[in-house]
Amino acid sequence: MKKIQMVDLKGQYEVIKDEVNASISNVLETSAFINGPEVHAFQKELEDYLKVKHVIPCANGTDALQIAMMGLGLKPGDEVITADFTFAATVEVIALLQLTPVLVDVEPDSFNIDPVALEKAITSKTKAIVPVHLFGQCANMDAVLDIAEKHKLYVIEDNAQAIGADYTFKNGKKLKAGAMGHVAATSFFPSKNLGCYGDGGAIFTNDDELAHTLRGIVNHGMYERYHHDVVGVNSRLDSIQAAVLRSKLSRLDGYNASRRAAARKYSKAFEGNKNIIVPQMANSCNEICDTCDCHVFHQYTLRILNGQRDELVKHLAEKQIPCGVYYPIPLHRQKAYLDERYQEKDFSVTNQLVKEVISLPMHTELDDEQIDFITETINKFIGG
Repeated sequence: MKKIQMVDLKGQYEVIKDEVNASISNVLETSAFINGPEVHAFQKELEDYLKVKHVIPCANGTDALQIAMMGLGLKPGDEVITADFTFAATVEVIALLQLTPVLVDVEPDSFNIDPVALEKAITSKTKAIVPVHLFGQCANMDAVLDIAEKHKLYVIEDNAQAIGADYTFKNGKKLKAGAMGHVAATSFFPSKNLGCYGDGGAIFTNDDELAHTLRGIVNHGMYERYHHDVVGVNSRLDSIQAAVLRSKLSRLDGYNASRRAAARKYSKAFEGNKNIIVPQMANSCNEICDTCDCHVFHQYTLRILNGQRDELVKHLAEKQIPCGVYYPIPLHRQKAYLDERYQEKDFSVTNQLVKEVISLPMHTELDDEQIDFITETINKFIGG
């Protein structure tokens, strides 16, 4: 059995090596390193894939979130509501812009923002909601968009982990993750489902005026060289990364299908173990199927119910099986984001999840032998 990787970027590269190398070589030969043809081509191809009017590439996913908020004209003191159970970048940019982060609990099945907790947290100062499409599955956008419309709030999708995922609304309409809110942000960090070979990110919107503002912000506030019309930043996707992403974008649906196939095998192996809860499908599907992309499994995350999660992490390390705990500390308990407004009773789900979750290896190169070894090791250790 080949060595198990949490994310096998080398194995993925070997499959597309010739195409990627040729694309990178072309960038080197033309020396169009910033805003070159590869960036513009990738932008257009991603717009077509997502069916959004505007994609604005930028330097990384964190910048994408910050620039999206800057483009909406949010002011210091404005409240922005987001999920407590997510990576810190989501709340980090809110604080950096001197906005007021408001953290709320999540749903126990999808791990995404709880609409009931969301609406309860709205005040006269609330201006925006940031639903995080965690681990590859969209938040409940029917509810989020209804709440936003009712209270006249912006919706900023954090799509760093769910690019390629579909969301089916209650009326049957289907849209891609990142194509539903006023604006969305994504990351092309190498380990993402669509990842480059460095840092990269993008912002999506269907709003023409907002797109114009965002394009200025990413480039020092310039629309014409040395004419600074808005306060901006320096955040651009370079041409080499765009070339890599173009090679991968055409394969994204296939990559996501491979992840779903691996997830299906994992879940089948854990059937009957009462101490393990496998990922739940919170959209229109009751199981992991081949007919839609409602979950693209950026992570395959279990809940271990018998209090043995930490011991399992150690056991897997002894067996040379990598894993991850995403996330071990809720944001409301992080030193940087402590706030006397928060009460532990309002975060009961998140506080439980951080004790139970464990993410298993998930990537396009997983094979049956590796999955069998991983699942057998876990089932033997976690009785049930």
